[in-house]
Amino acid sequence: MQPKLIVICGATATGKTALALTCAERLNSPILSADSRQVYQAFDIGTAKPTMADRARVPHYLVDICPPTETLTAAQYQQIAQALIAAQHTAGVTPILVGGTGLYIQSIVQGLKIPRVPPQPTLRSQFEGFSQGERHQWLRQVDPASAAKIHGHDAVRTLRALEVYYATGIPLSVQQGANPPSYPILQIGLELSDPALYDQRIQARTQAMLRQGWIEEVQQIMERYTDKLPLLQTLGYSEIVKHLKGKLSLDQAIAHIVLRTRQFAKRQRTWFRADPSILWFDAAQPDLAQSVWATLEAWMLDKIPSKPEF
Repeated sequence: MQPKLIVICGATATGKTALALTCAERLNSPILSADSRQVYQAFDIGTAKPTMADRARVPHYLVDICPPTETLTAAQYQQIAQALIAAQHTAGVTPILVGGTGLYIQSIVQGLKIPRVPPQPTLRSQFEGFSQGERHQWLRQVDPASAAKIHGHDAVRTLRALEVYYATGIPLSVQQGANPPSYPILQIGLELSDPALYDQRIQARTQAMLRQGWIEEVQQIMERYTDKLPLLQTLGYSEIVKHLKGKLSLDQAIAHIVLRTRQFAKRQRTWFRADPSILWFDAAQPDLAQSVWATLEAWMLDKIPSKPEF
């Protein structure tokens, strides 16, 4: 059979890891992580990185590939992931891409043309001296097409578009595009329609991470890299840093983590729901693995198309 690519995506705490492990073992396939924080070393528990036991069951790639003091760009991720997929296809294997970072998945599935411009600290420091309104106004002048697609309050994307323009002299909108891969892709999406059940999962997930030693992990990272490390400002880690510095009680930190996780998951769902090619499954259904496997098995045998009309 022609080697293909399976994608398992969805918001955090929907059970993507467990499902991917089951499918990977049945297919004898490796798992490629599509998580923008699991690529960094030392950040293990708070990113729900696959355990060593998971990695012993199934080969995992794109985990622990970058020191936390450096930045792995989306373009670098795409390049590494595409090379891994090509190597697996040469061996006749269909890999499974798993995660919740929409841009990472989109970069592979759609073959996005991403400007290979690394972060420019000097440029960024200059722009950070101005307001977001001023930065967006500059973007409208140098790259009106990008400015039209980037919300006026979106500081991250505005700064990136300006960075690309001033580093290359070419607007980001001109450098973007897509070149979809030729191999078949099936995207499986997991979601929970019951908000109460989803909140329970987020609560349980947070408590499990704490029992696994999340606070101790953050302490070790702070001792080695200081609390100024940018990754310590990300979801969950920033709240635990504040707790360790006496700015939040543990209960307050947990409440903040749960709230921010809920907000983050909403953004993930919005991103993935915009892709009509994703085939959705209820993550709470008791026969989830069997249902997904039946679909995968039919697809692998070319009995259903890569973009089913359901």
